[in-house]
Amino acid sequence: MINRQPQLEQWRHGRPPGIDNPLGARALYIHQGNVDTLYRIHGTAEAWTIGKAVSSGCARLLHQDVIHLHDNVRSGSPIVVLAADAVTPGLV
Repeated sequence: MINRQPQLEQWRHGRPPGIDNPLGARALYIHQGNVDTLYRIHGTAEAWTIGKAVSSGCARLLHQDVIHLHDNVRSGSPIVVLAADAVTPGLV
């Protein structure tokens, strides 16, 4: 992201959560082993972007949903991402 938007350099090491943060109310940093994958699950107020390829590979949730997830998931929990066409009808 910093390569595409150099003005983000100031936030390389983090930014407080909140309405002005592009990662929204919370961000879950996804690691594989001890290596940061650079992918995130994060909040957004732009509901129309959820499920769309509009970021750097992150998964976006509504703020209240990512807060709930953040408060209830344990560090080290496995993550499974399914393609939209892999979801069983009626379970969405």
